[in-house]
Amino acid sequence: MPDAPARSFFRGAADLVRGFGFWSRRPGVMALGLIPAAIVGIVLLGGLIALGAFLPQIVDGLTPFADAWPDAWATAVRIAAGTTLLGAAIVLVAVSFTALTLMVGEPFYDRIWRAAEADIGGPVPESEGGFWRSVGDAVGLIARGLLAAVLAGLVGLIPVVGGVLGSVTAISLTGWLLADELSSRALSARGILARDRRRLRRAHRARFLGFGVATQLCFLVPLGAVFAMPAAVAGSTRLVRTVLDSRD
Repeated sequence: MPDAPARSFFRGAADLVRGFGFWSRRPGVMALGLIPAAIVGIVLLGGLIALGAFLPQIVDGLTPFADAWPDAWATAVRIAAGTTLLGAAIVLVAVSFTALTLMVGEPFYDRIWRAAEADIGGPVPESEGGFWRSVGDAVGLIARGLLAAVLAGLVGLIPVVGGVLGSVTAISLTGWLLADELSSRALSARGILARDRRRLRRAHRARFLGFGVATQLCFLVPLGAVFAMPAAVAGSTRLVRTVLDSRD
């Protein structure tokens, strides 16, 4: 009998926790993943800080129509616009961080993936990865991240509840994209085609979403993205192996 969605969701989050546990077993290999994550994280964090510094001016430039409104209404509209912009930026940064980090750190994360596969047991499949494939994956993930950012931004414009709904939408969409990208290496290395990978993720939607949302929440913690990235690679490997083994 398949797990209830809520239980499956938390099992996905537990896969990330087990990925963190891999630090104690292979600290040297995991530490390699900090290098590209730190480089990309510093660059993107600088962009977010710059956005925050200029956010009031950007919001004012986007809402000149509110100048003639009563102060209360103008303030409410500009707070909503600012929240929407910031939320969309966080979605895009989270997705871009994963895409760029996996691309820059391809050799490092390939070693983490292989070590995690060997730790779980069984033969390690031949990876179809490589720099140019990681570039293609990065471009595709960033493009989907842009769409997610736009959708989350539109939801954030809903009066009164837009801020909360926009945040939930942003975290859910980003979590799904992260789970998709992070699990692709272990799946494609086994010769599983893209359409079959999508079918597998849909069949275990709650578990993949739980893993992705947990990863995204870690990314929101200061420096969390840097330390969570190696764990996410190891955790996604365990997630894929568990899901595939359950089909046998």
